Amino acid sequence: MSYGLLCILIAITAIGCKGPSNSGELVGVRLDKLKASKTPHGMVLIPGGTFIMGQSDEDIGFSQTAQNRQVTIAPFYMDDTEISNSEYRQFVNWVRDSILIHNFLGDDSYFVQGEGGGGERYIDWDKVNKQSPWRAKEQDKRERLNSMFYQGEDRVFGRNELDVRLLKYHFEWYDLQAAVRGKNDPSKRRSDFIMRDTMLIYPDTTVWLADFSYAANEPMVNGYFSHPSFDDYPVVGVTWRQAQAFNSWRTQLFNNQAAKNRVQPRFDYQLPSEAEWEYAARGGKVGMQYPWGGPTARNARGCLMANFKPGRGNYIDDGVAYTAPVYSYWPNDFGLYNMAGNVAEWTQSSYNESAYSFVHDMNPTYTYTAKASDLETMKRKVIRGGSWKDVGFFLQNGTRQYEYQDTSKSYIGFRSVTKYAGVAY
Repeated sequence: MSYGLLCILIAITAIGCKGPSNSGELVGVRLDKLKASKTPHGMVLIPGGTFIMGQSDEDIGFSQTAQNRQVTIAPFYMDDTEISNSEYRQFVNWVRDSILIHNFLGDDSYFVQGEGGGGERYIDWDKVNKQSPWRAKEQDKRERLNSMFYQGEDRVFGRNELDVRLLKYHFEWYDLQAAVRGKNDPSKRRSDFIMRDTMLIYPDTTVWLADFSYAANEPMVNGYFSHPSFDDYPVVGVTWRQAQAFNSWRTQLFNNQAAKNRVQPRFDYQLPSEAEWEYAARGGKVGMQYPWGGPTARNARGCLMANFKPGRGNYIDDGVAYTAPVYSYWPNDFGLYNMAGNVAEWTQSSYNESAYSFVHDMNPTYTYTAKASDLETMKRKVIRGGSWKDVGFFLQNGTRQYEYQDTSKSYIGFRSVTKYAGVAY
């Protein structure tokens, strides 16, 4: 036996003897066999820290809904911009293709068999990306594709336009809060805490008319989400629940691919809590009114620092009449763009006027899963940051607003976060 082969056999034997079954010692079972995932694309790391949450200026309305309080926030990743039309369109197209392949196409070659042996089939997304079913030339497939377009009297000038009423996304999540409350109830099963929802996911483009009476915004209705010129603009017309659906899809999109690549999965993507949002908006600055740190909305050269309504009837002094591209203006010290202005942003938190007085001082938040039968006040969700149609007060770091979870507006968008696993100061 050669010396080299002998060394290899000795090394293999040594590795095999390192298992806990042979040592008799407590050595633990490590989970770090997978490659660590990198910083999520388009996100920045927000280091953990302590800050004074609440208003940094006079409470003009004397609402007392944002009293000052010192709290601690654990580290997390956050999108450096609001979710753009292009990014949300990836979600829409995924749902569109899924429905086409499952319900209309009738082509088994777009499926792969599941590994569990239970007979489940899954869409082969590698094939979908390489050989889009929308480019099929066979007559029978073309007829099936047409089933996803508006039919008969719903068509305009005979154009093939996607029937967005078909675009429904089903998602599920485990309600940890309910599980904690019911853990000592022997009548409860795990399935009692699994929540399910199915909803339309296409943005409501009519918000550009619904939000403004007697305003000629028809071009925005027709083109804001569908015209390529608006690819890099923030998506609007999305409800809080649609944002939840997007984050569920985004989580599955990465973790499914991570399993194939043997990469560590990520924590679920979700909307930031309002405390996380405010901490990120402040960018490490103490006691400042705006994300850029100054007490006014202009810099030393007199340039406006955000997209908002700087004067009566004046929307365009900041350079744009409506929304601006997501990488517009200057980022704050954490590298986040448009944390003030452009579009207000959904947060994960439910709105309660006195929430600051009873939430914890470690990662504070107040959440409530509202049912359809609940009072409307229970369906309020916190929005932050102000928008292109708001005056400067609503751009301040500590200003709280709310909107109802099933409403969509032309001035509300969102960005996502995911927890950081480990220590990051």
